Amino acid sequence: MDTRRYRMVVTSGLDYVRTGAAVDDQLRRWLKEAPKGYDVDAFTEGRNEIARGVTLDHDASTGTTGAYGRWRLRETAPGGIWQTVVLARQVNDGPTWVQLDVEHLPDDPDILPVPAKTPRLAKSLLTVLEARDGRADVTAMPQVVEAEDVESVIDELCDAERRLPIVLASTPYGEDFDKWLERTVDPLVRPLAGLAVLYVLTSEAGAEFNRHLEHHRVYGGGVRTYLPGVDPAWSADAQRHRVMSRRLITERPQHARRILAQLPQNLAARIPLPAELDSVPVMRTRTREGVGGSELDSLRDENHALLEILDEAGREQRVRADEIRDLKHELRRAGDNETQFIVDYDEQYQELHRAKAQVLDLQQRLAVFVAAEEAYAVSGGLGDGPSSFDEILTRIDAMPRVHFTGSRKTALELDDQAYGSSWVRMAWDALLALRDFADAAAEGEVASDFKQWCASAPSGVHVLSPRKIVRDESKSVKANTAWRKERTFPVPARVHEERKIFMGAHVRIGGGNTVAPRLHYHDAACADHGIYVGYIGPHLTNTLT
Repeated sequence: MDTRRYRMVVTSGLDYVRTGAAVDDQLRRWLKEAPKGYDVDAFTEGRNEIARGVTLDHDASTGTTGAYGRWRLRETAPGGIWQTVVLARQVNDGPTWVQLDVEHLPDDPDILPVPAKTPRLAKSLLTVLEARDGRADVTAMPQVVEAEDVESVIDELCDAERRLPIVLASTPYGEDFDKWLERTVDPLVRPLAGLAVLYVLTSEAGAEFNRHLEHHRVYGGGVRTYLPGVDPAWSADAQRHRVMSRRLITERPQHARRILAQLPQNLAARIPLPAELDSVPVMRTRTREGVGGSELDSLRDENHALLEILDEAGREQRVRADEIRDLKHELRRAGDNETQFIVDYDEQYQELHRAKAQVLDLQQRLAVFVAAEEAYAVSGGLGDGPSSFDEILTRIDAMPRVHFTGSRKTALELDDQAYGSSWVRMAWDALLALRDFADAAAEGEVASDFKQWCASAPSGVHVLSPRKIVRDESKSVKANTAWRKERTFPVPARVHEERKIFMGAHVRIGGGNTVAPRLHYHDAACADHGIYVGYIGPHLTNTLT
């Protein structure tokens, strides 16, 4: 997405009244000082034109459910208008939100807006507002992290309420910390004021940080951008959080600065606004005070104001249309990436399947009793794996303790949809694991559910990765009557007197997204009824589908 707007969204550490006063004061200072030097007193006198081609508008509202105050500056420039909007907003007794937007509105609808730079106003607001994002302080310049601060920083990385990325700079071994901070880190992150939480680790803090976050380290003068939703225990999550090398930072500082700013700018532009800010009505240009006293002059003034409203609406509509177009392009790219991911996943799963088969073969070769090995092979009756869901349904009949009670038609439709053959293999792997689990339960060797059994099963049996097994549906799914009915499947009367039961437990066949199928089952193995598979088919309805 080509980001052209600057957007800062933070909460203020001050109450609503003091926040509004601080915003008003910093805005007026910014407008008066060079290079702008505007006549802000003109606004106080009732005129919204504070310089030639420059207007300043203000609106506010207070009520029982919330309040807001908003300033809008519009500066006419060759080819369009530069618009700056500052909004302070509080709903009920919640925090006071502050939003700062700067964007270019071109006159020509075929011309792309000029990208906005980080305004000095953002830095001055951050200085006085005690700004925060979740648990983290948002500052204009990086905060120094000492060893005793590391645990707090890790808590901020994992904070579920965090919206902004955290940019964390490390210190090279043997480098003077103050010089590194002043000459390298400060200039590098200067464009990120209001777009990210900024930190720099001392050498001692860096060692402590990397000791705690084995998979998400940053060291040697590198800088890492941590997106919201960090999972320190998951090694695969580390790939989401970009690292910039010291070499790039020191050898090509201007290039490094542009690259580092791209991700926070993209996030700021595309992440939805908090509901408190999104609910504020659109601002319109106020009617100018009439200069003459005649009715004709008043009508001319009103007509001029209406023309301005239409003009600004047209400009904003074109900018929003550009944003929608960019989002559509991004969505299309995401769709292409998802398809490629499925193809890659299929190839990776084939390799994993071959490796698992080799491991299982070795385990069987190492079995102490040849007779036991032969018995296991006979009881499996596997031969080669099935090549279709049609064949899977046929071969389930050979599993005495696994029963399929669902719709054959729904399952067979997957043969027309599957990406490669990985869905077939994964479904078959799930059924083999359920079979071995049910057999172990019948022998009295199970003291847990299927997921826990897969995590600690003995060698020589089929298991699934516990990550693929979900014990139950979410509260939102179970509370929805229609969605709960979708997941209620037939079982014999000996299992449930109503001959049907809700099957929230399921296995993810393929990835964790809503494209991949699901296998829903009921575990009655410990009651000597076996496993009942009520559904094999596309992902059922939930909050994400």
